[in-house]
Amino acid sequence: MTTATLSLPAPAKLNLFLHITGRRADGYHLLQTLFQFLDHGDTLHFTPRADGQLHLQPELPGVATEDNLIIRAARLLQQASGTMQGADIQLDKRLPMGGGIGGGSSDAATTLVGLNHLWQTSLSLDQLAELGLTLGADVPVFVRGRAAWAEGVGEQLTPVELDEPWYLVVVPPCQVSTAEIFSDERLTRDTPAITLAAFREHGGRNDCLPVVTARYTEIRNTLILLNKFCEAKMTGTGSCLFGAFPNEREADKVRARLPATLQAFVAKGCNVSPLHALLDKAT
Repeated sequence: MTTATLSLPAPAKLNLFLHITGRRADGYHLLQTLFQFLDHGDTLHFTPRADGQLHLQPELPGVATEDNLIIRAARLLQQASGTMQGADIQLDKRLPMGGGIGGGSSDAATTLVGLNHLWQTSLSLDQLAELGLTLGADVPVFVRGRAAWAEGVGEQLTPVELDEPWYLVVVPPCQVSTAEIFSDERLTRDTPAITLAAFREHGGRNDCLPVVTARYTEIRNTLILLNKFCEAKMTGTGSCLFGAFPNEREADKVRARLPATLQAFVAKGCNVSPLHALLDKAT
């Protein structure tokens, strides 16, 4: 008997802006941001097991298997649903760690959504998003799979329709620690809240950018370089930088002018996550 393997994308995301509007008593930062997905990311392959065991290949360097967000997400779903099933999980990793484009969070969300589908555990997206929030503030947006205006710590999501340009995403040769950036005393924490309409009219900024460029020379230098070709922005707490283009050809032209040593990719912005687009087509 052959066991079907379910292969699903874990797409990247961009924060089109990021304002830090305050800080809660528990230390978490309050923010406003706009999430959009990219048609580029990791791929996860899930093969069900009847014995309840979870196996992940390959292991990520420096990350213990039980600490990996993929395994933690799968265990959470087992506990929440009471299923006796397990899975062999193969990860094809394309997204950089510490890049601010959601690699680990997206992997966790695809695991929750994918195994819920494969194991037929029938949890709702609301329930899966709630589980995801315990793994990280960015996991719920990947679980819900719609471009979104986000507030709170990033979990209060309002779906939005945005233009879907092509993006050039550049990966400076360094990893950024989100915890380091959010604990830096130089970080602006009192940006006045805005509305989506105000953002559409005036745009926004990334409050983390001054701190990140002060701490990471590689990001500062890459930002200066990319700004020669487009309006360069940073996603999340970095390290990835991006620019928007009307079509793939324009984005590719700029990529071709960057140093060959600098990692970069071109991807289309998506208001519906490629994960959900695939599953919606299948059902």
